[in-house]
Amino acid sequence: QVQLVESGGGLVQAGGSLRLSCAASGRAFSNYNMGWFRQAPGKEREFVAAISRAGSGTYYADSVKGRFTISRDNAKSTMYLQMNSLKPEDTAVYYCAADLMPWGSRSPAVSSWGQGTQVTVSS
Repeated sequence: QVQLVESGGGLVQAGGSLRLSCAASGRAFSNYNMGWFRQAPGKEREFVAAISRAGSGTYYADSVKGRFTISRDNAKSTMYLQMNSLKPEDTAVYYCAADLMPWGSRSPAVSSWGQGTQVTVSS
């Protein structure tokens, strides 16, 4: 399995931006489709974005499309989530996930999870 550690969360005003990072260690990072999920208080964890092994393919939840951008640097074993035009409803704990299957699913199986990083957007 791969171990995942998120960073970059924090408090930001509505309309602002944050960039989350997910650092991976253990097995070869480039072997895995990767993704971001989030969980707001009182709600179930939901899919946010995914990126393919080489980074050539991405897909997003409709709620973040056009505002968030997922990327990865396989040489650094790191994945990113650039979040722009943040809204209060984006407030959640954001989780990094590895080995999403099947590709294209918004309810994929996941092999490894990070511990999460809190994002709070104030109005």
